[in-house]
Amino acid sequence: MSSLKLGVEVVGAHDLLAKDGQGSFCPFVELEFDGQRCRTTTKEKDLSPVWNESFYFNVSDPNKLSSLPLEAFVYNHNKANNAKTCLGKVRLTAPSFVNYSDAVVLHYPLEKRSILSRAKGELGLKVFVTDDPSIKPSNPLPAMDPDVVPKSIPKEKNGKRHTFFHLPNAKQPQQQQQKVTPAPPQQQMNYGVHEMKSGPQASKVVNMFPGSSSQPFDYALKETSPFLGGGRIVGGRVIRGDRPTSTYDLVEQMRFLFVRVVKARDLPSKDATGSLDPYVEVKVGNYKGITKHYEKKQNPEWNQVFAFSRETVQSSVLEVVVKDKALVKDDSVGFVRIDLHEVPTRVPPDSPLAAEWYRLEDKKGEKKKGELMLAVWYGTQADEAFPDAWHSDAIAPGDSTSVSLTYIRSKVYHSPRLWYVRVNVIEAQDLVPADKSRFPDAYVKVQIGNQILKTKSVQTRNMNPIWNEEFMFVAAEPFEDHLTFTVEDHAGPNKDETIGRTVIALNSIDRRADDRFVRTRWYNLEKSLSDAMDSDRAKKDKFHGRLHVRLCLDGGYHVLDESTQYSSDLRPTAKQLWKSSIGVLELGILNADGLQPMKTRDGKGASDTYCVAKYGHKWVRTRTIVNSLNPKYNEQYTWEVYDTATVLTVGVFDNSQIGGSDNTRDNKIGKVRIRISTLETGRVYTHCYPLLVLHPSGVKKLGELHLAIRFSSTSMVNMMSQYSRPLLPKMHYKRPLSVIQQDILRHQAVNIVAARLGRAEPPLRREVVEYMSDANAHLWSMRRSKANFLRLTSVFSGLFSAGKWFGEVCTWKKPITTVLGFGTIVIDLGTLLI
Repeated sequence: MSSLKLGVEVVGAHDLLAKDGQGSFCPFVELEFDGQRCRTTTKEKDLSPVWNESFYFNVSDPNKLSSLPLEAFVYNHNKANNAKTCLGKVRLTAPSFVNYSDAVVLHYPLEKRSILSRAKGELGLKVFVTDDPSIKPSNPLPAMDPDVVPKSIPKEKNGKRHTFFHLPNAKQPQQQQQKVTPAPPQQQMNYGVHEMKSGPQASKVVNMFPGSSSQPFDYALKETSPFLGGGRIVGGRVIRGDRPTSTYDLVEQMRFLFVRVVKARDLPSKDATGSLDPYVEVKVGNYKGITKHYEKKQNPEWNQVFAFSRETVQSSVLEVVVKDKALVKDDSVGFVRIDLHEVPTRVPPDSPLAAEWYRLEDKKGEKKKGELMLAVWYGTQADEAFPDAWHSDAIAPGDSTSVSLTYIRSKVYHSPRLWYVRVNVIEAQDLVPADKSRFPDAYVKVQIGNQILKTKSVQTRNMNPIWNEEFMFVAAEPFEDHLTFTVEDHAGPNKDETIGRTVIALNSIDRRADDRFVRTRWYNLEKSLSDAMDSDRAKKDKFHGRLHVRLCLDGGYHVLDESTQYSSDLRPTAKQLWKSSIGVLELGILNADGLQPMKTRDGKGASDTYCVAKYGHKWVRTRTIVNSLNPKYNEQYTWEVYDTATVLTVGVFDNSQIGGSDNTRDNKIGKVRIRISTLETGRVYTHCYPLLVLHPSGVKKLGELHLAIRFSSTSMVNMMSQYSRPLLPKMHYKRPLSVIQQDILRHQAVNIVAARLGRAEPPLRREVVEYMSDANAHLWSMRRSKANFLRLTSVFSGLFSAGKWFGEVCTWKKPITTVLGFGTIVIDLGTLLI
C-alpha cells in the first residue's frame, strides 16, 4: 500500500452565517477525501471559530491523485434536534496539493452546497502531500446519516471566550491595545501532528477583522523592514550598513557564479569522418547548463553566459565538459575543472573580466588536445551579464533540460506612441455607379487596420452625396497601416457594390497640437485597391469620382490605453507639449510569498511566475522563476515621473509557455496599484501587497508580493506647478470626446499596444497587456450591478425608513407613536390657523 498521504490542517473560519436565531451557532468541519471522512471538534456559539486541528488521509492510488478532490464542509450542530445544517463548502483539486515545505495557510471563500442554500465567510486550510511513513492516518468517521450528528460529541463548558486581535500599529489608539487579552491554552484534538519528523511551525491565527469589519487581515497592507542593498529599511528610512552602497539599493543583493563560455579551438575529431559536433556542458553540483551545438566545427564560438545562484551551489568545483553530439550517446571531448574557492569577485563598474584559455583534460587529469576559453567570476544581479544569462532557477535540480531562454529572460518594453486620427468625410462628386439605371444609395467606409467605421447612406440624384460626418481612430508610430476610404452603393439587402476607393498614407496627413483649422483635400477615387495603392498617377486615365475629406493627426490629446482612474501617463501625444519631468520613481521587485499553485507538474502543484510592471510608456518584465511558490526576483527598475496623479501597476503571472504550447494563455495571479501622489519624497516604502483576484465565488487571495518603492523629486517647483494645471491636456476640454467614444478608442488602443508588444522577443502576451490595462473594465457583470444596486439602496435608505415609519403610524402598529404623531399635526395646524 502507498505511504503517500494528504495532510489537511483546519486552522479556523471567520464571518460565518448565524443559524441558531441568536446571532451565533455551533460550527464544526467535515473533510472528505478518497472515500474517507474526518471531522473537527464543535465550537460552541462562535462565528469565528479556531480549530488548529490536523488530519491525514491515505492516498489509495498516487497516479489518481490529480483526479481526487478534497471537500471541506462547514456544518452547524443544532442541539435541539441533534441535526446538522450545511453552511458552505470548499472544494480543492490537485493543483492545491503541494509539498509540506511549500504549503501555507490559505482562506477559501465558502461556496453554496446547492442553488437554494446560502453561504458566507471563509475557511482557513493548509493542505499538503507527504510520504513520511511514520505519520499515521487519522481515524475516519463511520458511515452515518448525513443529517444527524452523533450524540457522542463532547460538549464544551460555557466560559468566557477570548478574541484575538493582530498587534496594532503606531497609528492605532492605545485604548485598542489595552483590549487585547491573551487566551489561555486550550486542549485540542490533533491527529498525527506530533508524529512528523520535522515539526511544522505554529500558524499565527489572528482576527480577520482588525479594527474594521470591511478590511480582512489577509487582504491588508503589511509594512516590512528588509535588509536591501543600501541597508536596512526601518520606517521608510535607510539604516546604512557596513557594506558599500550598491546601485541596486532597493533589492536584496543576490550572489551568482557567472560562467562565460566564449569559444574553443583545435578540438579533436571523434568519429570516423573526422568531424565534430561540439557543445559545452557547465555543471555545478546538481545544476547543469548546456550551450547550443555546432555541426562539423572544430573551432566553435558560443559566447554564452551561465548564472548559478550561490545560495543553491553545494559544490566547491566547477566542471566544464566539451562533448560531441551523437545519435545514441554523446561522447566526451575533454574537461576543465575550476576550484570555486579561487574564483574572483567582480563588482560593477569594474571592467568585464578577461577570459582565459584552459587546456582540456581527460577524466584522469591528463592533458588532451584542444583548448576552451572561459571567464568565471562571482557577481550580483547588478552585473551587465545578468539579464541575458542562463539562470539556474530555470530548471529543477537534477533536470538536464532547461527551458528556452526566450520565455524566462527579463526584458524592458516600450509601448508605441499613439495618435488620434480625426477624419471628416464631407462629400463626394461625380460618382460613377455600376448600375446606371438607378440612383446610388452611397456611403463611405473608412478603415485603418482592423478599425472600420461607416457613414450613413445618402441617396442623391446628381451623383454628389454630402455626408459631413466625423470619425476618430487610433494609430501607432511607426505608421504601418494606411487610411482607406471606400465609397460603396447599397444596392440591396446584403448587396454592396464598390464605386471607388482611395488609400492615404498616414505619414502624409497633417499633424496638429491644438484646435487650429485644417484645410480640406480632394482625393481621386480608383476602382480597385491596387490602383489606389499605385503611386504612378499618369497611368490612370479612367475617372471614378473624387472624395472631399479633412484629415489630421491630433497630437493635443492623451490617447487613453488604460483605465481612466488608473492612468500611468497623462501627457499629450505631441512631444512639444511635454513638460519637464518632476522626479524619478524607483521600484524594487523583491519576492512573492505563499503563491497558490497554478498548474500540476509531476503530480504536484507548481507555478512558474514572473512580474510585469507598467508606468508610462515603459513596461518591464522580470525573469521567470520556475517551479517555486516563493520566488525571489530582486530586480530594480526606474521611471521618469511627469505627473504625480498617476498610478504604477505591478502584476504577477504564471508562465504557461514553459513546457506547454504557444497557444496556452498565461494565468493571472494578481496585481498591485500604487498612486504616486501618496508617496512621500525620498522615503523608501517596503510593503507586502496581497494579490487578489475576483472569482465567481468572491475575492480570492493568491499570495503576497513584496515591493520596495521610492519617489525622488528632481524639481520641487515643477512638481508644485502640476497642481495648478488641469489633469488632462487642453484639447480634452476644448474639444472633449464623449464617454462612449473614449471607451471605443481605448479598446482600440489596447489592441494596438498588445499587437506591438506581442511582436517583441520574448513577446509580452495579449492577455498580460489586457489585464494590466483593464481592457475588460467596461464589460457588464452581475457583481458590479449588485454593488451599484446596494449603493443606491444605501443612498435612499433614509427615505425608505421614513416611509416605513409613516406607514406604521398610519396603520396604528404603535398606538403611542400614532397618537403623538397626530397630536403634533393638530398642534401645528392650530398654530398655522391662529
